[in-house]
Amino acid sequence: MTMYDCFLEIAFEAELDTKEDPELLEISSRICNENLSTRATAITELRKMIFDRGECEPRRTDDEYLLRFLRCKDFIVPRAHRLLVRYCRFREDHPHLYQDVDLWSLMKVGNIYECCLHDKPGVGRLSIVRLGKYDTTEIAVEDLLRTALVVMEIGLRQPKNQVLGGTIIVDLEGLSLKQISTLTPSIAYQIVSILGGATPARLNSLHLINYTWLLNTFFYIFKKFIPQNAWDRIHFHGSDLKSLHKIVDLECLPARYGGTCNSVVSVSKWLQKIKKYRDGNFDREMKELGYLIKE
Repeated sequence: MTMYDCFLEIAFEAELDTKEDPELLEISSRICNENLSTRATAITELRKMIFDRGECEPRRTDDEYLLRFLRCKDFIVPRAHRLLVRYCRFREDHPHLYQDVDLWSLMKVGNIYECCLHDKPGVGRLSIVRLGKYDTTEIAVEDLLRTALVVMEIGLRQPKNQVLGGTIIVDLEGLSLKQISTLTPSIAYQIVSILGGATPARLNSLHLINYTWLLNTFFYIFKKFIPQNAWDRIHFHGSDLKSLHKIVDLECLPARYGGTCNSVVSVSKWLQKIKKYRDGNFDREMKELGYLIKE
């Protein structure tokens, strides 16, 4: 095994680490407005708000779980509560995305989704969606949604991802009318919800690359579901990615996009390694979410 392979194995194993790092808490104070001296009070206030208002019935109300919602909303308790309500309602309205879904079967999505295992403040986890690679005859659009949701759920078990958030690149190269036709308004709503509208995922920025005016109709489907306060985090780039390089650190971008990150993995490989390194707690949590965990 090469040094690079060793590094990747360590990185994959770390994907299931749910312990808090003291250094991360210092970063969280800057990014998420987290304060150790008042954190317990905020969690207690959020828990009380859940029970007093009765607008949702979350599957968990323990400190560790509620913390991800507070971090996502900069420890502003009412905003964290509204997000939790949206999250619970989204799950209630779309059980087909997780209920009895065979977790490991989502490896079939292959390299439509990729991620760069080089997380740093300002970028966080860089995820890439290559819609032009989506074969509509082989993969159902619902499986794309299921995969995005499960990547989010697994990723948010890790405190690092709760704090650093993520950056998303949607590569539109090769996107066809046949592929666009599967992206109905209902599917568009679910995508926007998974990307942060109804999940405790901190979105640093979203980049559509290889974008042309011919794709305006494609984007119009999504436009009405995107909150006004999210627009300053959405960026459009053509085939010249110099504008992307001004926002996303080259260390976090794969060579394909002019970067230097070589720890780029497909969702298929990522799930293979999650399966390899998972433990009993992981299996229990995913089953509680509704997923099937088959050997």
